[in-house]
Amino acid sequence: MKNLKILVLNGPNINLTGTREPVVYGTQTLDGINRSVTESAESLGISVDFYQTNHEGEIIDRIQDSVGLYDGIILNAGAYSHYSYAIRDAVAAVPVPVIEVHMSNIYAREDFRRVSVLSAVCTATVSGFGSFGYHLALAGLAERLKDI
Repeated sequence: MKNLKILVLNGPNINLTGTREPVVYGTQTLDGINRSVTESAESLGISVDFYQTNHEGEIIDRIQDSVGLYDGIILNAGAYSHYSYAIRDAVAAVPVPVIEVHMSNIYAREDFRRVSVLSAVCTATVSGFGSFGYHLALAGLAERLKDI
């Protein structure tokens, strides 16, 4: 197996994790999540890069630019998950597996959060495990990509 390279791409308000609605999203900061995911990735022999933006177009640019740079993407698109057909189209357009992550259980929340327009074009979705969802997505990508 070659050394896999994964992009962890976070959307709007994920930078506030740790202080934003800690009952829903937990108390671990985004920096803490990134450090923890880096440790997990290193133990699997995977390199990871992290990017967070509050801007839809930047998410799209990162997805499009991933071709040839990354073997997979872990994507927490935040609220864009529920209505951004532009991000959906970007995911569908690239031959890079994308795992969608939601820290909260979107199916147990408000009606508008129960539908993700991204799920149908993603390789898999992880929802409801808090920040551990990133680790599950990483392990899933490692398993899926182990024979490339």
